[in-house]
Amino acid sequence: MKKSRFTDSQIMAVLKQAESGTAVPDLCRQHVISKRPAIPS
Repeated sequence: MKKSRFTDSQIMAVLKQAESGTAVPDLCRQHVISKRPAIPS
């Protein structure tokens, strides 16, 4: 399995921000996350 760039706690923090209403593009910019969807290979 591929290692994630982010820790579990970082992922949870981003998800909580998204649930609280922060726009996804803003979250992507703040946390340097690609906006492209993950496509399984």
